[in-house]
Amino acid sequence: MDQTRMSRLGQRCIFLLVVTLGLVSCKNEPQKQINDDLAVVEKAPLVSDIYEFGFNLNEYIVKRDTVKAGDSFGKILESNNVGFSKIYEIAETARDSFDIRKIQIGKPYTLLCSKDSLETPRSFIYQPNKEEYVVVNFHDSIHAFTSRKPIKYVEKEYSGVINSNISQTLADDGLSLILAYKMSDIYAWTIDFTRLQKGDRFKVIYTDKYIDDTIYAGIDKIKAAYFQHNTEPFYAFEFETDPVNGITDFYNEQAKTLRRAFLKAPVEYKRISSRFNLNRRIALYGNRVRPHKGTDFAANIGTPIVATASGRVSKSSYTGGNGNYVKIRHNKVYETQYLHMQKRKVKEGDYVKQGDVIGWVGMTGNTSGPHVCYRFWKNGVQVDPFKQKLPAAEPISENLKVKYLEYIKPIKVQIDAVPFKGAPEHKPEQNLITQGY
Repeated sequence: MDQTRMSRLGQRCIFLLVVTLGLVSCKNEPQKQINDDLAVVEKAPLVSDIYEFGFNLNEYIVKRDTVKAGDSFGKILESNNVGFSKIYEIAETARDSFDIRKIQIGKPYTLLCSKDSLETPRSFIYQPNKEEYVVVNFHDSIHAFTSRKPIKYVEKEYSGVINSNISQTLADDGLSLILAYKMSDIYAWTIDFTRLQKGDRFKVIYTDKYIDDTIYAGIDKIKAAYFQHNTEPFYAFEFETDPVNGITDFYNEQAKTLRRAFLKAPVEYKRISSRFNLNRRIALYGNRVRPHKGTDFAANIGTPIVATASGRVSKSSYTGGNGNYVKIRHNKVYETQYLHMQKRKVKEGDYVKQGDVIGWVGMTGNTSGPHVCYRFWKNGVQVDPFKQKLPAAEPISENLKVKYLEYIKPIKVQIDAVPFKGAPEHKPEQNLITQGY
């Protein structure tokens, strides 16, 4: 009897234990589920805000495209469900800030649209270039403004050795040819880049531009350069001589200017097709003497023509022989003239600085091929500019000289420390390289 009671008691205890464990398990199950749910929430990736043009793009349906032939501001909006009356109101209200007629084929634009079934455009953003953008906002009120994307400037160093020409040296290392053009401009009166020697070497400190930290926007400027040509060293340091107007120039380690008052040529040319020659004879005219009082620089149609020195435009016109031409008075002594332009960019009375584009190479007037005929006057007489002892550019002022020499000290140390990569021993007796730069 006692054993029977004990057996029943044991069975009851086991039953109570199972029930208790079940209750505890059920009690803990919701908490476990909550914890699991929280874990899932915590692991879910958060959607980061993406900002561009000053807008959080996550708040809109973003439509990107480029302006195509036949497109207009009105047509783009109309095809995206904006009514004609609204388009007219937008154009009229925003016209003082943005001329909607100026959108160009191939330029990108963005529409920020509402997140609903209608996808109604709220803003139109046009990008005339990589850096600038125009916002026409018509969500609550209509307004337009121009802004720029954030630009990051990264300073870089490079050294190279000439094997054929400077362009090839840069291209072999994947660098922009713009760097070659900028260096040739700096050394325009110091080194002839079409007659570099094999083994010539150079260093440069320059700045690259990046839009939004990632989009490469080209070379901004050169800070300093060093060129060893035929064993002779040539330093160049950029220095701001007029902070008010942002005027800079390049000087050597002794504060002497590298430039002359005149550039050697008004254009990036292929060859000199005809030189200044007062005794030129032309078979077409019976082999008679027909003086050529200019220098012809052959170049492709559309190549920019620049002013070889600063001055005031005294003529911007067209004649049957000269075609489109520009004449510039530089001072009481010197004048220059540029003939056969495709199109002129400046008008009479304009002041131009050395290097400013004044027109483009063409074939207007009496010419048999695309070129610019460059004419040079000294004291009212046309002369050969290549045979003139032209004046140097304005030297650095004495009050700035001390400041300049102090400024370039750390930069000279920096460029001197840039190593030459795989530079062979320089041998001056090696043959000249005559390819273009």
